[in-house]
Amino acid sequence: MNETIEKPRAGGPGSGTGGSWRVIVRNDDHNTFDHVARTLARYIPKVTLEKGHEIANVIHRSGQAIVFTGQKEPAELYWDQLKSAGLTMAPLEQG
Repeated sequence: MNETIEKPRAGGPGSGTGGSWRVIVRNDDHNTFDHVARTLARYIPKVTLEKGHEIANVIHRSGQAIVFTGQKEPAELYWDQLKSAGLTMAPLEQG
């Protein structure tokens, strides 16, 4: 007899450190395109300098861009690193 037993949740849906957390960089008047691109390439995995420039253009045109989506712990780390490098950050948000 195969029976599935469902364990009770420790928290509600979307709680905890899992899920999809977004790191968002906002446009500002004091960071150059090059600084934004180099900072993104330095701290965000798989972002090359070329990709960093593409993202900087999106930030400039749209006012902001999501630069990382993933687990809470790395999202917090990247948010802190980008903020410390002088980028203008939106609050970390879960989506």
